[in-house]
Amino acid sequence: MGGKSLASVFVATSVDGYIARLDGGLDWLPGDDECEPHGYDEFVATVDAHVIGRKTFEIVLGFGGWAYGTKPVVVLSKTMTKLKVPKGAVCELMSGDPKEIVDRLSERGLKHLYVDGGVTVQGFLNAGLIQRLVITRIPVLIGSGIPLFGFLGHDVRLKHVATRSYPSGLVQSEYAIGKAVTSKVAARSGSRTRSKSTTPP
Repeated sequence: MGGKSLASVFVATSVDGYIARLDGGLDWLPGDDECEPHGYDEFVATVDAHVIGRKTFEIVLGFGGWAYGTKPVVVLSKTMTKLKVPKGAVCELMSGDPKEIVDRLSERGLKHLYVDGGVTVQGFLNAGLIQRLVITRIPVLIGSGIPLFGFLGHDVRLKHVATRSYPSGLVQSEYAIGKAVTSKVAARSGSRTRSKSTTPP
């Protein structure tokens, strides 16, 4: 089998950092006729499977139809025991920590995972399992909602790849997340800790 799956995030947020309203509402997102193509289709074409949380799955079901076509979708949940999915959808229920999920999917030969949903993204980031982050900011403030980012047990250093702006007002920033960057941060942190512990009072 090949190496470990790579995981990416491709997400839209309001300028104040929310991915949905508190009730999951996405009415603030522009329609297809209000903004230009910004790389989503090209990105999805490289994806082998979607990894989403239960809440994201339920929100997607509420749209009607099925947004993922025949591409495999892994729904993460610790409480669900059965999935009710649209006809033709390829869905699987899975539980476990992010590393376990990536290891299982890697064993199947899935090379590129699209991680989506606030809590799911946060968990994979915290576990150091996201390699690419593409955030498209929509020119709107919604005041409150479900944030993209949350608690992290450590700093996650990002390497800026590109920022693109579009006539509709969309601003898209792409970042790479590498183990080398994270290792350097951890090394510096450890060095500071050792220095403090050996400094006489």
